[in-house]
Amino acid sequence: MMEEQRIVEIKNLKKYYQMGGETLKALDDVSFSVNNGDFIAIIGPSGSGKSTLMNMIGCLDVPDSGEYHLDGKDVYSLKNKQLAYVRNQKIGFIFQSFNLLPKQTAYENVELPLIYRGLHAKERKEIVMDALKKVGLEGRANHRPTELSGGQQQRVAIARALAGNPPILLADEPTGALDSKTGAEVLNLMKDLNKVGHTIILITHDLDIAKQAKKVIHIHDGHILEGKEVVYH
Repeated sequence: MMEEQRIVEIKNLKKYYQMGGETLKALDDVSFSVNNGDFIAIIGPSGSGKSTLMNMIGCLDVPDSGEYHLDGKDVYSLKNKQLAYVRNQKIGFIFQSFNLLPKQTAYENVELPLIYRGLHAKERKEIVMDALKKVGLEGRANHRPTELSGGQQQRVAIARALAGNPPILLADEPTGALDSKTGAEVLNLMKDLNKVGHTIILITHDLDIAKQAKKVIHIHDGHILEGKEVVYH
């Protein structure tokens, strides 16, 4: 049997904040790994450290100590420009609030990160339309966010995350702004994407949503709870 390729390796991450003269341990010696093709949910209540951990995984913040290897690279040895490159090339972000530009069409929203990569228009068009097709919105390419439902807006956001074919999709409460039926549709789409090889890390506070993933990691008070890493599928 072939050894699974490890795409994320996090060791002994620590992140502290000073609040009111006290030291808050947002992350306290956190370690875990993600293999290529995994679908992992990180779950915890408000204040558990899951948002801080998401920022670390997404290269949006750096820890006080610890190691993070992403797709074979030592992330914390990189300079700011190199980190920006990693965010653009290696991670597809999916946010609760969609983060779409309201005056841009679905096509233009999905195209934006590809422009930052310096790709030519013809190449961008092929990638954008393929990404929109994957989420079932090729027929809505010229619609602006206000002309789309909440579920369709989140699908555009997922298409934008997919466009650069990054190794990881990082989803922060991706159904939080949706009703239950639309949220279930978005989760089913993410499971379908995982089935065809996309690695997904989902951040949530909702156990029912977390159970849609293949593996659930529980975080509380900045710690990964031992014995609470549960495989569901």
